[in-house]
Amino acid sequence: MLVHNQVMTTVTILADNHLIAKTESSFSVSSSEVNQRLRQWLTDLQVPFRQVQHEPTLTSEESAKARSEPLEIGGKALLLKAADQFRLVVMPAHRKLDSGLAKQAFEVKKLRFASQQELLERTGLVPGSVPPFGHPILPFDLYVDEAILANQKIAFNAGLLTESFVMAMEDYLRIANGRLVAVSCASP
Repeated sequence: MLVHNQVMTTVTILADNHLIAKTESSFSVSSSEVNQRLRQWLTDLQVPFRQVQHEPTLTSEESAKARSEPLEIGGKALLLKAADQFRLVVMPAHRKLDSGLAKQAFEVKKLRFASQQELLERTGLVPGSVPPFGHPILPFDLYVDEAILANQKIAFNAGLLTESFVMAMEDYLRIANGRLVAVSCASP
């Protein structure tokens, strides 16, 4: 599925020559462009990753099965609206968001998941395809749930429902530049 969302953007050049498309509410990108940008960024940083092509997957469980990997190593990326700001949270796929912990971590009273429309407008992506990276891949600050540290690797859909990347957790943490938070709890 190719999704393209056209909106006005401002481009900022970082010191390492990576481009970031920043806007207040949305940016112009397609799901395949997110995939290509992510692949190029990992290649430029010389981060080894394994690419897995698979049938479209809509859930973490389907993705884990398609990748032939345990559910626990899946990186579930959630776009949340905390008060008036969108934040990208990544947690192990076998866990669920604890809204009380997330409200504490973000120091807010109001917290909700981004709607499908908000996700599309701000990322060009559909639910289930969001990779676990903020800047420079997606225009959000990144928050990484502490429970993810128990894993040796992370697997995630790479901007598409039909392609996943698997990489060492050490490499992920080094390049993702996320803030560690405790926002998940065990799923029932």
